[in-house]
Amino acid sequence: MIDKVMIDGQQVELTKDMFEMAPANFGDNEAISRPSLTFWQDARKRLFKNPGAVTGLVILCCIILMAIFAPMFSKFDYKTQNIRHTKVPPKMPIVSSLGIMDGKNSDGVDVYKEKGIEETYLFGTDALGRDIWTRTWTGARVSLFIALLAAVFDLLIGVTYGGVSAYYGGRVDIIMQRIIEIISGVPSLVVVTLFIMVFEPGIMSISMAMAVSGWTGMARIVRSHVLKLKNQEFVLASKTLGSSDVRLILKHLFPNIIGNIVVAIMFSLPSAIFYEAFLSFIGLGLQPPYASLGVLINEGFQALQNYPYMMFIPSIVVCLLIFSLNLLADGLRDAVDPKMRNQ
Repeated sequence: MIDKVMIDGQQVELTKDMFEMAPANFGDNEAISRPSLTFWQDARKRLFKNPGAVTGLVILCCIILMAIFAPMFSKFDYKTQNIRHTKVPPKMPIVSSLGIMDGKNSDGVDVYKEKGIEETYLFGTDALGRDIWTRTWTGARVSLFIALLAAVFDLLIGVTYGGVSAYYGGRVDIIMQRIIEIISGVPSLVVVTLFIMVFEPGIMSISMAMAVSGWTGMARIVRSHVLKLKNQEFVLASKTLGSSDVRLILKHLFPNIIGNIVVAIMFSLPSAIFYEAFLSFIGLGLQPPYASLGVLINEGFQALQNYPYMMFIPSIVVCLLIFSLNLLADGLRDAVDPKMRNQ
């Protein structure tokens, strides 16, 4: 037994008065030091600690609120024309004192005074005198609707198709994957063109094209995760106890990949929004006088040299919408990944 120790280069003899008996409290040893959190509670906590994800969520909420309420409270209609007020520059009372969006054209002339316009157009007007503020937020509604439609197709078709293909495997998996390869081999632009020949250009054609080919990426993601899980012990044990295939898929497989599904959906939304804007820009989406961000960018592109605001304003809204969704998706991916918990 050691009765001496070295302290500051000197040997010190240990005595009983140097020690104090610690109280034995075995109950505290088993106590949980922090509250227990479910998977989604922990994911939400880590999501809101991510500044990029919070920024994306705030921007997305602002755009959604503006798309819902801005056209409702505007006194202008998105398709009403006013030839007297064509190509009026934007004017915002809050920032006009800074020399921007003050209602003056490129020559420094106050168009509002020159034309005797008493109304205030926050984003200006287009070549037909339509209010760009109302048209921009009405177009944002279309983009959000397309994003919601993409999420619905991914959930209803992609998740179901990929889960069934991976779970049953064998010949069923081979046939279903060959069907996906055939669908993916046809360019989306060709699919949209074919539907335009049957229907007229618009939301219907884009929706049908997304229903045909927009879910294949989700199906492949779900298939890869289900293939990794279906032979694990908890699935085999449930199957041995007599669980049906539907119960195994719904109760054991899908809950373990729901985080990956949510992240994949979040990353597919910006692609769907860009897809709609691109089709509208080249004339295969919505047609005037209906408002879409792609339609507004196309109209502004034709007057870019003299009236750049007509193109820049809807372009900024599209960029902010896609940027916010990418930020939120990136943060959500880190939040649901257990490997990122301590990073």
